[in-house]
Amino acid sequence: MLAETTSFTLEGITARPVKVEVDIHRGLPSFQIVGLPDAAVREARERVRAALVNTGFEFPLRRITANLAPADLRKAGPGLDLALATGLLAASGELPPDRLTGWAFAGELALDGSVRPVRGALAMTEAARECSCRGIILPAANGPEAALAPGIEVRTIDSIAELRQFRGGDVPGHRPEPAEPVSGDSLPDLRDLRGQANLRRAIEVAAAGGHSLLMVGPPGSGKSLAARRIPSVLPPLASDEILEVARIAGVCGAGSLRAERPFRAPHHTVSAAGLVGGGSPPRPGEITLAHRGVLFLDELCEFRRPALEALREPLESGEVSISRVNGRRTLPADFTLIAAANPCPCGRGEEDPECECSPAAVARYKGTLSGALADRIDIIVGVTQPDPEAMAGGDGECSSAVRARVSAARERMRERLGAGRPNAAATRSEVSQFELEACARDLLVEAGRSRRLSGRSHDRILRLARTVADLDGSGPVREDHLAGALQLRRRSGS
Repeated sequence: MLAETTSFTLEGITARPVKVEVDIHRGLPSFQIVGLPDAAVREARERVRAALVNTGFEFPLRRITANLAPADLRKAGPGLDLALATGLLAASGELPPDRLTGWAFAGELALDGSVRPVRGALAMTEAARECSCRGIILPAANGPEAALAPGIEVRTIDSIAELRQFRGGDVPGHRPEPAEPVSGDSLPDLRDLRGQANLRRAIEVAAAGGHSLLMVGPPGSGKSLAARRIPSVLPPLASDEILEVARIAGVCGAGSLRAERPFRAPHHTVSAAGLVGGGSPPRPGEITLAHRGVLFLDELCEFRRPALEALREPLESGEVSISRVNGRRTLPADFTLIAAANPCPCGRGEEDPECECSPAAVARYKGTLSGALADRIDIIVGVTQPDPEAMAGGDGECSSAVRARVSAARERMRERLGAGRPNAAATRSEVSQFELEACARDLLVEAGRSRRLSGRSHDRILRLARTVADLDGSGPVREDHLAGALQLRRRSGS
């Protein structure tokens, strides 16, 4: 007898539908799975066998063939277990096949028949909706995440024993409540950053416009402290952005649903594949996990140059393309790059008389950051050790006050560019539409000649100036706004 169920396999951050066809006929007892299964899928034979026997179902001692279609798509992970078990029960007559029509299944089976959670529940549920499925049956732990997807019925079960309810015409499991985003009330506050007026200004401009930021200064000057407080001044995610971030986090198993923007801080030993994604099948990297949020690279010049160079295209396009023999995958990577670096290998800087770094060592250290990548960083600010009086004084301005100004500036950008698009995402044609006063335009022309600005730097300065103007509540970009943007594009002390 032949039966068919629907399940999914993950490819990047997308769930691809898989038709699970199970055929049982006479012959020597065997259980074969075909259709490019990986090791985890092939091992499902033993999990399914033990789970069915231990929950009171009869395992057919016949020749069993399970085909996973399409046959040219590689199937990975244990999420196909539940669909394989359901198809086998339908093919053996334990469950009525017609009652399963329109339902998709995803879940990993334990040997006692309980159903364990899988990665990518939200992506699978959305894929089931696009396949015109009536609903999807998942493990109970995946229910709150899957219920975020509108327009499809979600049911959760704890054990495959609950599938017996199909015999009486009922749908097993219960309807879960959608997950509620966790608030970020415990985020570190920017008030801890004392003094450092230039750095605080650079952080506010970067947060408002989504601009990349590089802080250069000696150890202990507050670079890492400042970077880890940037999420507290960013506006919260919109509802559609929450779903975007939740889909990525669910596929990567990166935690619960959160209302604040992601903050990723990979170690400098990360590989290029770990940073931008890779593997077979392609898996998201840190830049995709930082989508709609912040990617913080501490000790920037300690990172491997190939890993840093791989950031160049994502910084321009907001996505990353991974090419493999079996195809090309495009993953979202719309993040704000925040980086910190020392001025030299010892950290003191060439101006410090105690610095013992040779010119060759300093050049080699700085050479990790290529000119092409540096040109894609909007703000480069020099950071010095804070003044002792400032350190002994009171706290700085709190994050809530800065966030209010950032949110107001983002609202002006939304009216100009559309939802979810800060000034850093403005296209070249949109940049050309920015209104500049005559004196501001003259200053830009003069700066272009004196600094020999590239076309990319010219546009990035205009985007920066537009953000400074938005924070100031100004319509046109004035001369002082452009001067502030030019100052942010080069290193200076605080």
